[in-house]
Amino acid sequence: MAVTVYPGQARITRRGKAVLAGGEQRVAVGGLPQYLHADSVRVAGRGPATVLGVDVRAERNPRTQDAALGDLEARRDALLARLRELADRNSVLDARAELITALARRAGSTFAQALAKDETDTTRVAQVGDALADQLAGVYAQRRELTESVQTTQAELDEVHRRIADRDGYRPPDSTAIEVELAVSEPGEIELEVSYLVDSANWESRYDIRLVSSTLKLTWYGLVTQHTGEDWPECDLRLSTARPATSVDVPELDPWYLDVLRPTARTYGGAPGADQSQSRMGAQAMGGAPMMPAAAAPAGYSPAPIAESVASVEHGEAATVYRPSRPVAVPSDGSAHRTTVANVELSAEVDHITVPLVGPEAYLRATATNSSEHTLRPGRASLFHDDEFVGVTNLAAWAPGEEVELTLGIDDRVRIERELVKRSASKAVLGSTRRQEATWRIKVGNFGPRPARITVVDQVPVSRSESVVVRDLALKPQPTEQTDIGEVTWKLTVPPGQTSEITIGFRVDVAKGVTLTGWRD
Repeated sequence: MAVTVYPGQARITRRGKAVLAGGEQRVAVGGLPQYLHADSVRVAGRGPATVLGVDVRAERNPRTQDAALGDLEARRDALLARLRELADRNSVLDARAELITALARRAGSTFAQALAKDETDTTRVAQVGDALADQLAGVYAQRRELTESVQTTQAELDEVHRRIADRDGYRPPDSTAIEVELAVSEPGEIELEVSYLVDSANWESRYDIRLVSSTLKLTWYGLVTQHTGEDWPECDLRLSTARPATSVDVPELDPWYLDVLRPTARTYGGAPGADQSQSRMGAQAMGGAPMMPAAAAPAGYSPAPIAESVASVEHGEAATVYRPSRPVAVPSDGSAHRTTVANVELSAEVDHITVPLVGPEAYLRATATNSSEHTLRPGRASLFHDDEFVGVTNLAAWAPGEEVELTLGIDDRVRIERELVKRSASKAVLGSTRRQEATWRIKVGNFGPRPARITVVDQVPVSRSESVVVRDLALKPQPTEQTDIGEVTWKLTVPPGQTSEITIGFRVDVAKGVTLTGWRD
């Protein structure tokens, strides 16, 4: 069996052999997913035979053909029968406890009357009482054991119900069969290969991005999930970036007319709703094998790091196919199964960027060019500084040769402070304008072990009225870049253990009778 997984679909290829007599023969491949694409069925093979025709038909079955689901349903039925058996035993114990209690009451009344008349031995009374008490204690002990059995069985039943639900709940028993009509020229062994396309299968990208010094070490994983109705055993699994479509026609444009508005009678109508499809995905944490205690290593011995296998790559004209280095099994329960697609190391320029007006955080940033052969697909990425996890981000599509800036979390070794050092409002000596002045100071401290390149982004006000004029703008040191919308950028190199300062000052003149808006401290 071989499987090629696309984003949203999968092509399944099944191979088998049969010894056939001469003449026309029909070979059926049954138990296939109920909703496979009949138009996608293809048949090939080897041997002394000719394919005369291929039919796709529905199979009506009394029970599900999903072997794993059938086993779960059989286990569920057995546990339900076990619970009914335990309930019957509990009823018997209840009846026995009531009988012993009734006997104890009757014996107690009889012995009390006999003792009153001095017609019985007290030793006999004690023996009977002890015997009844022992029997009742035994019944209670059995009931406790029975309660524990009920709880254990119910827990197993709950687990089975959850596993059945994980397999997409109830799956109809009907399936699909592919019948191949062959003309066999001579008796012998025929090898057939049948392939078909199914929906409800998907693979998506996940990444680990690790910054080590000035190198980005990127590990690309593929998460495979499927709800196709059949389990995929360990097989030749491939991940393709192609997107099979029911229509591959190039879209055509309608004419673009310009006209004048003409009054017309208004009509109301509803267009039929568009078809909707829903793809179901599940995610489940991947379990690992238990760790075994390591044997003591010789003094001074340093083992090599564990290697990680990656997929082989086949580049086509319009898509790329990745083939994992080992077979991968994917059950039809929506659980995610991870395989490593590629490991990529990229040289990066590392710096910091901060926007003190918004917050005091300094973000570590890496600018890298994709120098690999891989077009990295969009996906969620986990970020690490060396071995420390710092957060997650969404990685957009990244083509070979493309430069991308990645924000790799907050670096607490770079400290940013922004404070208002001057604020005044007064009327000018000449004229009737009002004047407002403000000065801010930004301190940028580097407490890391190496010089830090830090980009500082801030703002100065921009007037949108002739009645408001921004004057005496003072920016120290001179900014690297300043836009016409007031955004100012400095690029600083701060030595370790030192602090740099930026000063922003300006004056705003406001005409008489004008109310100023947008001012902030």
